[in-house]
This record gives sequence, C-alpha cells and structure tokens, in this order.
Amino acid sequence: MTTRVPKGKLILIGGAEDKGESMTVRDITSKQIKRLEILNQLIPAKKQKGGIEIITTASSEPGEINAMYKKAFSRIGFKKVGFISIGNHPEAHNPVFLERIREAHAVLFSGGDQFRLSTILGNTDILEAVKERYFNDPDFIVAGTSAGAMAATNLMMYQVEAHERLVKNSIKLSSGLGFMDGCIVDTHFTNRGRFGRLAQAIVMNPTCVGIGISENTALIIRKGRDAYCIGSGMIIIIDGRHVEHTNIAYADDDEGICIENLKVHILCEGNGYLLDDRTFVADKKDIAREESAEIISLKAKKRKMKAEKADKLLNDFSGKKN
Repeated sequence: MTTRVPKGKLILIGGAEDKGESMTVRDITSKQIKRLEILNQLIPAKKQKGGIEIITTASSEPGEINAMYKKAFSRIGFKKVGFISIGNHPEAHNPVFLERIREAHAVLFSGGDQFRLSTILGNTDILEAVKERYFNDPDFIVAGTSAGAMAATNLMMYQVEAHERLVKNSIKLSSGLGFMDGCIVDTHFTNRGRFGRLAQAIVMNPTCVGIGISENTALIIRKGRDAYCIGSGMIIIIDGRHVEHTNIAYADDDEGICIENLKVHILCEGNGYLLDDRTFVADKKDIAREESAEIISLKAKKRKMKAEKADKLLNDFSGKKN
C-alpha cells in the first residue's frame, strides 16, 4: 500500500482505548478483555530505550489529554511520557520538540479534530522528523487514536454530515499526515454507526481500502501492509474494487446513493489482513479448529493453504510489542 516500505510500526486506534479506569458493562461481559492492552503496545521492551511523546495538536483541551494519559501510563508502571502541544505552524519547527522526537520510542497523536491536526502539522519539521523515524527505525512506533488515527493516512475524511441514508457530497476528504497510502480510516466506527460514510468514501476512491475501527480496538500495521487486530471490538474492512452499480457519479446532492457488490470483512482480535493482497487472515486457533474437525470442504482447503501466510503474519504480532 505504500511506495516506501516503513521499518517502524503503525498503530491505528479506534478511540476510547482502555486507560485502566472503571470497566464498562460492555467490557465486563467480555471474557477476553485485556486491561490496558492497546496502550501497552507503546511501551518499549526492556532492551529498548526512549519514552512516549504524545502530540496533542488535534485537541482543543491539551491539558485534559495530558492528565488522562499521564494517569493511564502510570497504571502500567511507565512514567517516561512527554507531551508536545503544538497550536500553530511555527511551533512545529521548534528544535526542542524535534530533539524529543529523535529520542522517543513511540509517538502518539491524540484525538480531537483531524483537520486541525493535519493542517497545523502538514509540511513541518516535526512531521518530517516522525516520518524519518517511522520509515528508518525498526524499533519506532507511530500511533494515532480517534482523530489521530483518521489523519494517519494520505487521504482522510473530515466535516461529515450525518444522514439516515448515503447522500452525495455529505463527506469531505483532505490530505492527512501521510504515514501510509491506499487507505481511508474511520474511528468510533460501530459505536457511532459510521459504516455509511466510510462506504461512500471508498466508492468515491475505489482504489483505497476502508478501515473502520471500533472503540478500544486497534489495527497494528508492519511494513505498511501486514495488519493485525487487537482489542475488545471489531474492525470493518471495506473493499470497493468489485463494485458494479452505483449512482454516485450522477446523483443529485440530496439524492440517496446506492452501491452494489461492496466487499466487507469483519476482524476481531487475532485476525489479520494483508493490505497489499487485500486478503483476510484467520486466527491460528480457528484454522486449527477447522483442521481438527476434519472439515474437508474447498473453503477449509483454501484456509489450510493460507496457514503458512497466517503463521508468518501472526507470529510477528502474537505476544510481541516490537
């Protein structure tokens, strides 16, 4: 999906990731909930040095963001957390901030307003410093949550109007931060009923893959293409390459939009997705269950043929931070 293969890791978070506070009813009913699972992915391994820098540009209340994450990471037992609050373009060239990026193990872009984030940081020294680390340092992590995840790609959605149906020109697209291309990301996805708007964005840009991420859920991406789902929710992958009929090109602005043959995958924790191949990767335990049940169908045989590819992908992610 990227023309330049990054050596670092990209983590796209759907927002509202668990910060170690009181559990919701939804979490309590989940037998597989792992406390602070997503934030733990940002912690360096013992052999690695460096802290976490949280860039709060997207937020209009950076002080609240600072306090929230400081408390969350202290629950993990990690206190080497810094906050970079950039409110305008000139501040994004501050040499002090640049040095902190060069020394960090991970950078997290907080939630807020993705358009504010991309317009303030676009074409600045600090964004280039983060990209330099991401593309060249295999131990470096770039993460974004909520608006920070939506802005992570080359193309992002903003100023979306809510409708009960797909309506032409109800979404706007702009340039994002550019950590990967060929994708459009949406967050708080199932929690706020955002399937329609991402589907429309993909039909408008059919070469892109749509990635809709639920709250407390994340997609971890290596090499800009190999992705793995963690967290308590789901990730919806939307592929528009095989769309047959749609009226989006000639519909009036207030007219409903129809789409035929949109391809959708649903990922939960343990599933992977190969962005280059646009291939779903089953959880290793599911593959084992199919084999142990001696399911000899063509579908099972195809899954078995993918097992080697699944092993390669999932072994990279299972139980490893970096």
